[in-house]
Amino acid sequence: MGNPARTRLVLAGTLAAGLVAGAVAVPSVAHEREGAHERSGAARAAFDRRNTAAAHVARGLAPDGHDHRHDDPRTKNAISRAALTTGTADPTTREQAEANRTYVERQRAMADPTLTTVPVREPRTTVPQTRYAMAGGCYRLRGEPIRFQATRLGHYLLYTKTRAFLAGEDNMLTRAAKPSADAEWTVRRVDGRFTFTLADGRALTSGETLGTRPTPHPLRRTTGCPAYPEVQVNVSGRPHAGSTDIQEVRGYVDAHTHGMAYEFLGGDVHCGRPWDPYGPPYALVDCDDHTATGGNGAALEAILSGRPTHDPVGWPTFQDWPAPESLTHEGTYWKWMERSWRGGQRVFVNLLVENGQLCKVYPLKRNSCDEMDSIRLQARRMRQLENYIDAQYGGPGQGWYRIVTSPWQARRVINEGKLAVVMGTETSVPFGCTFKNLPGGDVPACDVASIDRQLDEMHRLGVRQMELVNKFDNALSGVAGDEGETGVAVNSANFLETGSFWDMRHCAPADGETADKAQLAQPEISAEQQDALFGAVGKVADLGNLPALPLYPRPMHCNERGLTDLGSHVVGALADRGMLIDPDHMSVRGRQRLLDILEQRHYSGVLSSHSWATPDAYPRIYRLGGYVAPYAGDSTGFLAKWQRHLGWADKRYYIGFGYGADMNGLGAQGDPRGADVPNPVTYPFRGLHGVTVRKQHSGKRVYDVNVEGVPHYGMYPDWIEDLRRIGGAKDGAAIVDDMDRGAEAYLQTWERAQGIAADPCRNPGLRKGVARFTALVRPGLTTRQVLRAVGQPFTRLGSTYGTCARTATNPRVSMRITFGPGGRVTDVRRAG
Repeated sequence: MGNPARTRLVLAGTLAAGLVAGAVAVPSVAHEREGAHERSGAARAAFDRRNTAAAHVARGLAPDGHDHRHDDPRTKNAISRAALTTGTADPTTREQAEANRTYVERQRAMADPTLTTVPVREPRTTVPQTRYAMAGGCYRLRGEPIRFQATRLGHYLLYTKTRAFLAGEDNMLTRAAKPSADAEWTVRRVDGRFTFTLADGRALTSGETLGTRPTPHPLRRTTGCPAYPEVQVNVSGRPHAGSTDIQEVRGYVDAHTHGMAYEFLGGDVHCGRPWDPYGPPYALVDCDDHTATGGNGAALEAILSGRPTHDPVGWPTFQDWPAPESLTHEGTYWKWMERSWRGGQRVFVNLLVENGQLCKVYPLKRNSCDEMDSIRLQARRMRQLENYIDAQYGGPGQGWYRIVTSPWQARRVINEGKLAVVMGTETSVPFGCTFKNLPGGDVPACDVASIDRQLDEMHRLGVRQMELVNKFDNALSGVAGDEGETGVAVNSANFLETGSFWDMRHCAPADGETADKAQLAQPEISAEQQDALFGAVGKVADLGNLPALPLYPRPMHCNERGLTDLGSHVVGALADRGMLIDPDHMSVRGRQRLLDILEQRHYSGVLSSHSWATPDAYPRIYRLGGYVAPYAGDSTGFLAKWQRHLGWADKRYYIGFGYGADMNGLGAQGDPRGADVPNPVTYPFRGLHGVTVRKQHSGKRVYDVNVEGVPHYGMYPDWIEDLRRIGGAKDGAAIVDDMDRGAEAYLQTWERAQGIAADPCRNPGLRKGVARFTALVRPGLTTRQVLRAVGQPFTRLGSTYGTCARTATNPRVSMRITFGPGGRVTDVRRAG
């Protein structure tokens, strides 16, 4: 007989694929061909791999609410992923768009802040000065060279010249082939020497036996240690930083990625994790239900990637994953993230993600399916990763991954040359705010008091960016939904969650774009066909006998559910706390009402983080002083999105551009353009602010953006270089410049969310009289106090801020504020 455990895993994986994926979408041949002519080279090869005959049966859409169809560039590269747009109209006139583009061009010509560089880590001394300083270093201990591999702050694996680990076996010191708790030593510094103790109290002595009283040992730097197995960064040059910690920042922004998704959907859907105390051989491994069958039983991965099988081996060969279309495997391993930081990234928004219904139906799980419990767990994991990276770089606060909770903290971190990490949420039922559709009406499962209590808790955890909906209608708002056959599956799950289907009705927006997802409708599908589809989903998901099924009219469709009273309360509560509000995934009706509320409040703290809104929303977000980061997708598609967004820029605000990678969120990444294109990326290349970027090495695998696209997070510097190449001399330089300003634009939106008035130079109505200005900006004030007094400055260069005031005869008087080394005002005067 076969292996019973393996059989159970195979059956569980197959069942999970059917339940989580719901309905199987089988696009028509015509649909498959649409857009295929736009691909060539490696991109066409990737397209063909995902469209083999064997994969047709299983190829569906991602079940995370994002509705990615990986063979359709319209969803990955469209200006909006919330609807299939026709492009027939634009809410901005041609003249307005041209004026907005001209404004952005003028902004690019402004003086840039003076930047400096910082070391990746502090230089090592011959004798370590703290118990954290040995991480990654080679030191002589007991007469032999030892590589100190940090597992957490102050804890190490001791890796010997023979590639073994110093370990304890009973009361003896031994050499072990693999790391374990018996090889993980707690190190303490005692009078310039160091003691070594295992978790159970056994300690290193002067001999070969272990005792209860540790013997202090001297440590000195040496050579001759083997390298510990690790992913390479392959970026040389010191990270850029500010010349002061208060000046304008530079660096690119990812406003939407799921770095802790290995814990969502019960913790067994996602394969691999962003770190492990013992390194990549333990972090970058496949799921049990994948490895049990050699990659042949990974049903969910097959459905999402379009490949019926894959090589389950991750480290060190990485034959089939990570890959742009491999959506169940880890993409944000910490060294890949380090490469992106070293390549110029300075803001990373990590969204804590969950879907309780999908978690419940997936049979393999080790975590709670309660969405708020999952968010709490993932927030703890973020802190643990921060501590782990600190451990690699010399101690508490020394790592480059810094979780921030305010724009002032983020500015300081970025100007120190590090990565500002913002915590956000994207979940289907935030605060437990589902509802049940009963004969007497909707009954929400939350109220104002429970929302406020949990929102305060989320704020204490560090959450500063939030979406109101993701997959289903909830007690806060309706959703945009999903289209076609996938819409049937998701709509059925919506019924399971709420007791109701989407209330999609025919709509005919004037711009031809502002609608929610198109549903299967008469006469495109018969009532019998629709009943069969819903019935099949109901049988797979054990929904029982579904009630009267929805019969939708012809497209376009708009969800009748909008923002509820509870949703309006959440919007106000988020604004009261100065948090960033993301209306992505909301129904058109709900998002429009949300923006109405924010416009009434003149609240800037709004952003679209990954193109899951409709084009009518983007100009309104820009007019509020908000931030837009389109879904990254392919480099060619992203360039087109950037060009259109320039026409929506608002001259009253600083403009910078970001992207939403949606990595680990079951979102497909950018495909390669091919090595045979006329303008490929050539390695090595000069990255942002002078760093040198070479091909990335992970174990035995070498990655090239021309033939790999963006298989993992470390390839985003290469993707940005690809944008430069396809944009040509003019647009290539311009888009990279705009993305380099992305971090500053994000921080300025966040500052305005905190109650800081916009820049009076760009907004004449906000200018104060010179006498009033000088009375408000007194020596000794901090930068934050200055901003609260007179608004955001026009320039932040070094230790001076440039802004504007007025007199009775001069409507624009340039003012200069100078700060001392402590960040406090030393001088205020007219400039020039």
